[in-house]
Amino acid sequence: MEPLAERLRPQTLDEVLGQPHLTGPQGLLRRMLEAKRLSSMVLFGPPGTGKTTLARLLAEGVGKPFLRLSAVEAGLKEVRQAVERARAEGGLVLFLDEIHRFNKAQQDALLPHLESGLLTLIGATAENPAFASSPPSVPASASFP
Repeated sequence: MEPLAERLRPQTLDEVLGQPHLTGPQGLLRRMLEAKRLSSMVLFGPPGTGKTTLARLLAEGVGKPFLRLSAVEAGLKEVRQAVERARAEGGLVLFLDEIHRFNKAQQDALLPHLESGLLTLIGATAENPAFASSPPSVPASASFP
């Protein structure tokens, strides 16, 4: 028998409680699903608030395979395996739990595949991403006003 939490897990976006500005009839996430176009994003909130469930529903809603990795346990090998799987399956949604733990090398390995659209990244963190995430790599030749 499945655990209670698994049996009660929302099966559709309509069953997700809260955040109506994102999940409601005019919400951004609902509009993405209706258009079958999902953008990469980071979900931020306390443990147990449904970040993983929401990511899984979004992947299902756009008809893409879903792969869950933990940034605490995953390294470059797992990133490369995810890329190979995405190539074999025509793309996938990569759910990266504890994304704030990914270092610059791991982020750099994902970047070209996110830019090409092969991977859609949904990161999840209980840490405020404005303070806990590694900053993106910027080429030394880049200049900003």
